[in-house]
Amino acid sequence: MKDRIKKIISNKRNIVIIYILFALAASLQSLVSGKTFHEGGMDYNRYNNYIIFERSFHHLINNQDLYILYPNEHWDLYKYTPAFSVFFGLFAMFPDWIGLNLWNLLNALILLFAIYYLPRLDIMEKGLILMIVLIELMTSMQNSQSNGLIAGLLVLSFGLLENKKYLFATLCIIFSACIKIFGIVGLALFLFYPKKWKLSLYTFLWTIVLFIVPLVFVDINQYLKLIQSYLAMLNNDHTISYGYSVMGWLNSWFDIELNKNTIVLVGSVVFLIPFSRFNQYKNYTFKYLALTSILIWIVIFNHKAESPTFIIAMTGVALWFISCEKSIFNIVLFSCAFILTTLSPTDIFPRFLREEYVTPFTLKAFPCIIVWTKIIYDMIVLKKDKITEKYDTQHRI
Repeated sequence: MKDRIKKIISNKRNIVIIYILFALAASLQSLVSGKTFHEGGMDYNRYNNYIIFERSFHHLINNQDLYILYPNEHWDLYKYTPAFSVFFGLFAMFPDWIGLNLWNLLNALILLFAIYYLPRLDIMEKGLILMIVLIELMTSMQNSQSNGLIAGLLVLSFGLLENKKYLFATLCIIFSACIKIFGIVGLALFLFYPKKWKLSLYTFLWTIVLFIVPLVFVDINQYLKLIQSYLAMLNNDHTISYGYSVMGWLNSWFDIELNKNTIVLVGSVVFLIPFSRFNQYKNYTFKYLALTSILIWIVIFNHKAESPTFIIAMTGVALWFISCEKSIFNIVLFSCAFILTTLSPTDIFPRFLREEYVTPFTLKAFPCIIVWTKIIYDMIVLKKDKITEKYDTQHRI
């Protein structure tokens, strides 16, 4: 039985088929469930987030404000850049049943491709990572969210940097930031690579390209209004909630209400502490751990983090666990993350535990916070390039 499972996981074709089937299943579930939640006297589709993205393109080309409520079309605000609205025009040209399937397939397959593109991990390890994050990815796709795409773009940027494909690596990071601004933290990876002038130039060029592309559809005056509305929305959005984050954990456990910017600043300082180890910048394991730190950081320090957001953090957790020493402590940390972060929103998990403990005490985020702390520690004490040594040993045998 054990050998059979290994054979399935180590077969790339099997994993690809599984990911495609899960993406299509998530879309089908959303499409056939019809109107599934009631808000403010209106009924909304289960794939409400997809409708928000899709309608934003129509609002853009019709010179409407992207950042106000449209209760007759969807629930909640559009919270992304005008460039992402342009990108979603690729899906808006199709009817919902096609566009939603394409959208979920993109989220699933970009993450799958990014993991398989990582260097110095064997096919079995990559298959295990993809199976670990599959449930969390499904949660994101069932909500037609963009988080699988963001996780995939950040992981892919690392693989591209390692292969010296700087042009596309910078595009991945800048585009992820166009979707959710915290993706810009991925720029920290540039510190590890030569030709920083080239990385800076490509970053500048992609920023300009993605900034001006909406001008194909709107004039400059309308675009400036959209930018002002976007910034105002971000400012108002910042004051509303704590989410599944460090802020939410501190508030629910200790009734602490610190300024969110202060917590993000402290988190940024802690995040950057290992980066003072300049002598480790060529160490693949160090760079790999930095990637895992980034993936978790952008979720646990996001005051708007929701359950579907955690595909990004759990990708970081899975990458860390596959490569780390399998000590009892690390195994317990990973097990807590998988149970409380991944399984707690599902029907597998007892509902009363979720309602009485997991949600009120931000337990979905807590294991990721602890894993991130452990990653920071690992980066501070790391001496050898363990991943490369292991990979080279396996390929010599």
